[in-house]
Amino acid sequence: MTKRLMMIGYGAMGSEVHRLLPEGLELAWVVVPEAFAAGVRDRLAGQAEVLTAIDQCAARPDLVVECAGQPGLAEHGEAVLRRGLTLAVVATGALSDEALYERLATAAREGGGRMQLLSGAVAGMDGLSAAREGGLDEVTYEACKAPRSWKGSHAEQLVDLDAVAEKTVFFEGDAGEAARLFPANSNVAATIALAGVGMRDTRVKLTVDPATTRNTHRIHARGRFGEFTIELNGYPLESNPKTSTLAALSVVRACRQALEPVSF
Repeated sequence: MTKRLMMIGYGAMGSEVHRLLPEGLELAWVVVPEAFAAGVRDRLAGQAEVLTAIDQCAARPDLVVECAGQPGLAEHGEAVLRRGLTLAVVATGALSDEALYERLATAAREGGGRMQLLSGAVAGMDGLSAAREGGLDEVTYEACKAPRSWKGSHAEQLVDLDAVAEKTVFFEGDAGEAARLFPANSNVAATIALAGVGMRDTRVKLTVDPATTRNTHRIHARGRFGEFTIELNGYPLESNPKTSTLAALSVVRACRQALEPVSF
């Protein structure tokens, strides 16, 4: 029996996820702001119903995935969770807002919903969260991307992205600050913080490199379990250089998990 998916947002990531949906799951509803609804209807050409609010859907989706970024999660997350639905979240940076985190957690508890935080653009979150159970002493995260991947972000106020000629560090701070200042780029920092030692204690370094074409993520963790370092070199989506291809694929994986009786 085919299961039905609701997607919040339908930009570059949403389009990629839709293209790669596993057999047995159909996109039935898309939730977007009113200003984009007509354009998305044209793009989908009847493949899914386009809504502007969760309560416009009278049926019950089998899974809801957030592909809208932090504003989309803040606007629609509570309504999804209060209906007792599972919400797969990529924009974990929104959870650096403690008040929003508590509202979503309360909505899930009271409504019987579940918020599934996806690994997004990085790997190893299962190991990091397992290591946390024994105690973590240190977690650091370093990101290095090409100038085009930082365009339109707060980085433009810290470094001249058009003129930078060598690898340059432009931010050092904690994960919460990184997620707030760079919402389109630093969901990874928030994901690592949520899996590990929290927003305030996760140290973050952000770098621009005009010589690279990939997004490099380096995670180091040390604790009672031992020590590990993970480095991932990923490609951004061609249609949106601020979005990692692997982040979109993590949403596709969540969709597949909703179908299969055994999954990682």
